[in-house]
Amino acid sequence: MLIVDGQNNHPIWPKSTAMMKAFLERNGQFVVDVYRTQYTWRGDKWLEQYPANDGREHQSMSQAKTDPSFSPDFAQYDVVISNFGWKAAPWPPATQRKFEQYMQNGGGFVSVHAANNAFPNWLEYNKMIGLGGWGGRNQKDGPYIYYNDDGELQRDMSAGQGGGHGYIHEFTIQVRHATHPIMQGLPSNWLHSKDELYNRLRGPAENLTVLASAYDNKKYNGYGRHEPVIMTVDYHQGRVFHTTMGHGEAVYSDPTFMSILAKGVAWAAGTNHEGLR
Repeated sequence: MLIVDGQNNHPIWPKSTAMMKAFLERNGQFVVDVYRTQYTWRGDKWLEQYPANDGREHQSMSQAKTDPSFSPDFAQYDVVISNFGWKAAPWPPATQRKFEQYMQNGGGFVSVHAANNAFPNWLEYNKMIGLGGWGGRNQKDGPYIYYNDDGELQRDMSAGQGGGHGYIHEFTIQVRHATHPIMQGLPSNWLHSKDELYNRLRGPAENLTVLASAYDNKKYNGYGRHEPVIMTVDYHQGRVFHTTMGHGEAVYSDPTFMSILAKGVAWAAGTNHEGLR
């Protein structure tokens, strides 16, 4: 596995990368490398304590800046996990094309939390994640996807921005696709740790399957509808696992969330996820 990071509006990103790497490697099924942009943005508090150990020099910047040397060897890995976020600078065009080819040829990709904020102008990336927010995303990018109160999945093309969230709080996750391998063994609903609940995500939503949703309660300044929180996307021959959860340290200490993440990583890799806990 390869975690790519370096620029994220959530300053915890160096630590959350380290926490994901440690958890995924714990049972011996995964070997995880980290590849970080030369120019890093935010995360300064944690950079020294949680280095990438990728053999590259890194320079903290006051604003995100494209790293022309950013060129991971994606083909070496079964899955690429993104811990980029809002306002991350675009990857070099050649690296974008290389990643597209990797995915089109059967690669695996995992989008965690603010990774769906990143790269709003990269069309193929938006097809990979299915749904995204912020960065000027609106009706031009595709429909809103959500469940109504009758449990019907909606594809809503009404005008409006993509992306938002209410206050950080605990919320109940409801399984929508219990037979999917990632969701097997989970209860029909459970209480998730304090987190941001993204709402009004929109995008191409092609070949997208919503595995679980959560009600975005207006009590917490939410939007009042059932928003997707766990999804998969089939992108050409590639497989994408997308979770909107993952805002703070508490989430990466949540055994249920981390177990689902591990199952999602294994599914994206096309491997057997049995024994993951």
